[in-house]
Amino acid sequence: MRRLSRLDQSPFVRLWWSIDRPSLAILALIIVIGFVVLMAAGPSAAARISGISEFHFPMRQIIFLAPTLFLIMALAFLTPLQARRLGVFIFVGALVVMALILVFGGEINGAKRWIYFAGSTFQPSEFAKPGFVVTAAWMLAEGARDPKFPGNAVAMGLYVIFAGMLLLQPDFGQWALVTAVWALMFFIAGLSWLWIVALGIASMGAITAGYLFSDHVAARVDGFLKPGANETYQVDRAVETIANGGLIGRGDAAAIKGTLPDAHTDFIFAVAGEEFGFMVTVFIIGLFAMFTLRVMSVAAGLKSVFAQCAVTGLAALIGAQAIINIGVSLRALPAKGMTLPFISYGGSSLLATGLTVGLIFALTRTQQGVFSRKDIMP
Repeated sequence: MRRLSRLDQSPFVRLWWSIDRPSLAILALIIVIGFVVLMAAGPSAAARISGISEFHFPMRQIIFLAPTLFLIMALAFLTPLQARRLGVFIFVGALVVMALILVFGGEINGAKRWIYFAGSTFQPSEFAKPGFVVTAAWMLAEGARDPKFPGNAVAMGLYVIFAGMLLLQPDFGQWALVTAVWALMFFIAGLSWLWIVALGIASMGAITAGYLFSDHVAARVDGFLKPGANETYQVDRAVETIANGGLIGRGDAAAIKGTLPDAHTDFIFAVAGEEFGFMVTVFIIGLFAMFTLRVMSVAAGLKSVFAQCAVTGLAALIGAQAIINIGVSLRALPAKGMTLPFISYGGSSLLATGLTVGLIFALTRTQQGVFSRKDIMP
């Protein structure tokens, strides 16, 4: 097999030498482990639904995994300017779709979040998140570059609009995720702590209002504080499933994953714990931590304020979402339906995470053959 040469100027070879390969290797491990775990979780989840085959969910995951990998590779070829334009376009488009769903969409379990397309459901807010991070990072960077430009105010306005849309759905979990990422981006941009403190106070106010005026939110919080209620059945079963796995896993012989609702989506981490044991769950947590920290360390070495803010925010999206999903399964956080990136079953989640990773690679890739600000921004 011929080794790749740095003198080779073919597009894929140039991409290989310019992309951050440690991040790519960690990502590949997460994807492989995710498919293996879904193969274990899929049959028990399918058994709860009549009329579908045993490996329905893993096979459908492959259908979405192929375009996701293509999306990551295609986006990695973009220049930072092209990535910024794409992020803005996706954010605006997703906001429009979210608004249309709020007005015309159907309600499922008291929420209006999904759009139906080609026999599948898609959640536009999943795609709006990376678009929001890129758009807000652009505004923060422009504000830092030109003090006369109200970049901070525009970025804050974008957050208010996006957060308001999420709360209207309602989707408090996604709102909390976006708010945490937004606060981190403010910190990276070097803005005053007063902004972050004000954001924290406003967030606590929103959480309090949600608890007082939303029965759904109140039930989730009360269930977290008082385990054993009907509202915590899924979380209780998830904890039992993880505990049943022990150190090295139980396999199907003594599995209780068949009694766990959403074992292939929101609680797939519990299935990994039962099937493969404590050591594998620690390894999964370590992979997400390494990927997030590696991307953030690369971001710290970038010269562009825009790229630093955007890459840090995009990495935080993946890391924080993993923390929330795993925290819920361990009963460390209130229950929230949020997938584990690249591991949980779900088409829109998989494609949206692929979009996030593709933008990360585009913004962190070593740029070759570009010399003007039109191609790569300072």
